Amino acid sequence: MLGGSYLMEKKAVYNNESIELLEGADRVRLRPSVIFGSDGIEGCQHTIFEIVSNSIDEAKEGYGTKIEVKYSKDKVIEVKDYGRGIPLDYNEKQKRMNWELVFCELYAGGKFKKGKGQTYEYSLGLNGLGACATQYASEFMDVEVVRDSFKYNLHFEKGKNIGGLKKEPTKQKQTYTIIRWKPDLEVFTDINVPFDYFDNMLKKQAVVNKGLTLELTYEKDDGECIYRTYYYENGIIDYIKEINEGKEFSSIIYFCGESTGKDREDKPEYLVKMEIAFCFNNEKTMMEYFHNSSWLEHGGSPEKAIKNGLTVAVDNYIRQNNKYQKGETKISFQDIEDSLIAIVNTFSTETSYENQTKKAINNKFIQEALTEFIRHNFEIYLTENKNEATKIVEQILLNKRSRESAEKARINLKKKLNGNTDATNRVQKFVDCRTRDVRIRELYIVEGDSALGACKLGRDAEFQAIMPIRGKIL
Repeated sequence: MLGGSYLMEKKAVYNNESIELLEGADRVRLRPSVIFGSDGIEGCQHTIFEIVSNSIDEAKEGYGTKIEVKYSKDKVIEVKDYGRGIPLDYNEKQKRMNWELVFCELYAGGKFKKGKGQTYEYSLGLNGLGACATQYASEFMDVEVVRDSFKYNLHFEKGKNIGGLKKEPTKQKQTYTIIRWKPDLEVFTDINVPFDYFDNMLKKQAVVNKGLTLELTYEKDDGECIYRTYYYENGIIDYIKEINEGKEFSSIIYFCGESTGKDREDKPEYLVKMEIAFCFNNEKTMMEYFHNSSWLEHGGSPEKAIKNGLTVAVDNYIRQNNKYQKGETKISFQDIEDSLIAIVNTFSTETSYENQTKKAINNKFIQEALTEFIRHNFEIYLTENKNEATKIVEQILLNKRSRESAEKARINLKKKLNGNTDATNRVQKFVDCRTRDVRIRELYIVEGDSALGACKLGRDAEFQAIMPIRGKIL
């Protein structure tokens, strides 16, 4: 009822028996957005990212140089890698089968021990959630693994294993893992994953994992197949060249390095590897951030680092070379960004993601190390490359002065148009009346300032307004 109370009528009893515990597959099937960020197509797509991430982690460890991804018109997804194969046999330490831990237990996996020299040193997967959560959210999932001269097969339906683990000897020498599944429409509202998602996601993974080949077979609803291969020999440098299309006005600048440190004094020390490629282009602008192969859509630490690092480096150079005009304010990152194409790619042995979807990181040390790394190297570059530095700095100053001029013009126009737009503020020397009743308002148009003065004194100010026009009109 409109205008009524927001309080609801008393309904079910809320007592000690009202508290429930979700167990097994229900932890994901009833609340998929907690793990995947959404129960819509975005969440469905994230299941693909989780499985592909595990394959990429194998490749980063040096096992396998190719990953094959397939999508059928029946909405079935398949990911195959040529890594070591997931261990599925009995786990003496945990007193359980590994296949149960990997595919039926949340927070179970082989990537919890981090640090230099550990397995999966720079892994994208780290929470032990992806494979299990994807299995729970699937209408069905089939797993095939070859390792240790055995072939293993598993089959799941709606979060439950059917038939246990099938194991048989094989003469195949090539180890691999195949995971094939269909996202469940009982879990996600939409499972029709568009080609563009695969194309964009696999391309980004190829960019930040140079030398890795990713192959896509995408079957459309009419049965036609699209084939794509993604491979970047030189990683982010090749990607920058592709984006620029030769239209940059500076060289492509590339820095790489590593550092060790802590997020807090009482926290363990960890290693971070950093690389950044960027150039200046007046036709396109773009900034992308990646960490441990995950595209950081919302940035976090790397975004703050590049903003601070580049701004300080350019500002220092301008000051040292007296490029600012007298009394001029310093540049902002917006002035740099207006002509910037940049890719930041980092890896670390400890990572603090904002959540399971891994769209931002907030490591304090990564931000500090990357800021100093960018500032220091770009200051050296500007000093050693005078011609390049002149072109870059002049463009940034032009962006700054254009921005300030536009902002000044906007403020002046806003002041001019502030309030109601009528004869009161649009006509010079207009004399308004007091009443707002349009039925009795009168307007007198008079010639020149002398007539304006005489009429102003003789009018009834309650309802008579005066508008002067130019005197002595020829």
